[in-house]
Amino acid sequence: MKSPHKAWAVAVALGVLAASGATIAAATPSPKPTPKHTSEEDQLQKLYKEAVAEDGRLVVYAGGDKPGQADYLKDAFVKKFPKMKVDIVVDFSKNHDARVDNQIAEHHVVADVVHLQTVDDFPRWKKEGVLQKYKPVGWDKVFDQIKDKDGYYTGLFFFAFSNVTATKLGGDAPVEAKDFLKPEFKNKLVFTYPNDDDAVLYYFKQLTDKYGFDYLKKLLAQNPKFVRGTQDSADLVGSDNYVASFGTTGGTPGVAETTLPKKSPWVAWPQTGAILKNAPHKAAAKLYMSWLLSKEAQQNSIGTWSARTDVAAPAGRRGIFDYENMNPLGLGEFMNNRTALDRYKARINLYVGDVKGVNPSDPQGVLGLYPVNQDGTQG
Repeated sequence: MKSPHKAWAVAVALGVLAASGATIAAATPSPKPTPKHTSEEDQLQKLYKEAVAEDGRLVVYAGGDKPGQADYLKDAFVKKFPKMKVDIVVDFSKNHDARVDNQIAEHHVVADVVHLQTVDDFPRWKKEGVLQKYKPVGWDKVFDQIKDKDGYYTGLFFFAFSNVTATKLGGDAPVEAKDFLKPEFKNKLVFTYPNDDDAVLYYFKQLTDKYGFDYLKKLLAQNPKFVRGTQDSADLVGSDNYVASFGTTGGTPGVAETTLPKKSPWVAWPQTGAILKNAPHKAAAKLYMSWLLSKEAQQNSIGTWSARTDVAAPAGRRGIFDYENMNPLGLGEFMNNRTALDRYKARINLYVGDVKGVNPSDPQGVLGLYPVNQDGTQG
């Protein structure tokens, strides 16, 4: 695959009464001081000092399907906080959550922060007591629907999968799901294996729910190519005679473009994050979570729909909860019923066949159990 808040009040210390004024103070109570509020920037700078004092190190596990896919976050973070040494390790969320479970079981946690597509993991981890309770800077501005009321995890931004089509198609590009069945697109479609990525699986699930399995049979009659990883499927659009995909995002600028269906379903979800309770670098983890949810970062660094209620949708897009054909909480609901999910995945597997190819986020197979960087250095 292709990962909102109020300023915190600061307590104001009361001055000690002078002995000569004690009786006056007793007779005439002093008015309550007006609470002072620090800006988000002030709070971030305080957290920065604490993170540097801790040792300035941070390891993040990010869901994705290509090395370097989250470097845009790393680069923006380090640009703002240059004394920090940061590694964001990208792998399929389904691999990272197993990796985290193993690290916890082995009492050998090397990751500080996780932000993953597997949104169903976070309530489980909260129940198991393995997450650090922490409400980042601007917590009150996060959509209530995507954060844990007790502060153990929160959506950090919204990812979306829809259509990626070759720009050379112009007005002939497919938009709705049934457009992909047109004869002119035979042998020219590319998709991510839905049985390899739960968000893509949910995309297909919505289509077969709405149009039946006959739709899937007709789509497969188009002889599409299936690949591992949503970035690879998007990157192929506009090259090697492939002109369209859905269930992905991005594509090569100038060669491919992303569009949203107007009627057929598509997928968006809150990429959800948390600090692990036994994180080696908790101060750095708090700084990263707070920076990522700060209004500045949400406006300038994430490049997608914000987790904050006070940040506008991307240009040309509606609010994330304002689409009739997309429910941003739907993926989480789908993933919460693992039995039904696995049953549907097994059925899909009969149609598209077993997943083939190396893990595109770890093509050399080096990440292992305790990676602290993308090269597979073990913590």
